[in-house]
Amino acid sequence: MSLGLLCSIALTLKAQEAKPAAVVANPNASEFKFDQEEYDFGKIKQGESVTYEFKFKNVGKEPLIISEAHGSCGCTQPIFPKEPIMKGKDGVIKVTFNSAGKMGVQDKTVTITSNSKTPSRILHIKGNVEAPAVAVPAPAQGM
Repeated sequence: MSLGLLCSIALTLKAQEAKPAAVVANPNASEFKFDQEEYDFGKIKQGESVTYEFKFKNVGKEPLIISEAHGSCGCTQPIFPKEPIMKGKDGVIKVTFNSAGKMGVQDKTVTITSNSKTPSRILHIKGNVEAPAVAVPAPAQGM
């Protein structure tokens, strides 16, 4: 065998070793099916805290395990199930938005990490934070 042929074979084998293994999707994996992935609170008075419950179902074949859910800022707090959601069962991710110190249109997100076919999901909550009503002092009574 010629030296050129041996080098060619060696390079081909080395190239095959360097290729990462193909990721094969688990056809039985869990999967979220949300009723909705975005909620608009509409008008919110500054300083109010508002809450929405994102309802979902595990439409996959294996238990759904949520490992993490975090808001895009400290004003957005998610509460998620810590126990596995079995196949065909429902769950809720409760998200509270605190509008203190916020003004105008807000679009906050909650990123969910799980063992589902789509391991990272993003939920949106929106609202338009308005200044609180200013109390008008009553006119002074003459003495």
